[in-house]
Amino acid sequence: MSLQSVRQFFADKAPDIVILEAETSTATVELAARAHGVAPGQIAKTLSLRVGEEVVLVVVRGDARLDNGKLKRAFGAKVRMLDAERVMALTGHPVGGVCPFGLATALPVYCDESLKAYEEVWPAAGDIHTAVRITPQRMADLVSARWVDVAKLPEPEAAVAQPGA
Repeated sequence: MSLQSVRQFFADKAPDIVILEAETSTATVELAARAHGVAPGQIAKTLSLRVGEEVVLVVVRGDARLDNGKLKRAFGAKVRMLDAERVMALTGHPVGGVCPFGLATALPVYCDESLKAYEEVWPAAGDIHTAVRITPQRMADLVSARWVDVAKLPEPEAAVAQPGA
């Protein structure tokens, strides 16, 4: 059902976008990056969050973490992750395949500014073996997302001093 709702979403709103199906699981950022041959940051992970009584989806780049201070400033309240059962019930997608497309329930979607570092990102497509290749702006436009700054990017790896250098 989940993959089918995403297929229907793209058939209706963006028939030029192709759902890519991998032979291996793409349920984690690392698995998805390996399966699609892209950097982990290009994987657009969709997180399901409770803000007070409201549930929202936040799409961030795969190598970023949510920043609690930024979340509180952006949403005005403490934010909590939903459990897998609630995610499935509200989105219609299993954890590892959650995306902002073809949702079972209309939910507000936010895209983190960190996604703009890439020309293309690879969000899941409703299943743990699927993704789509899309520009961050087009993804935001298709799901009427608002842009927010709620992510903490990974620290650049410190240069390792070479002995004798």
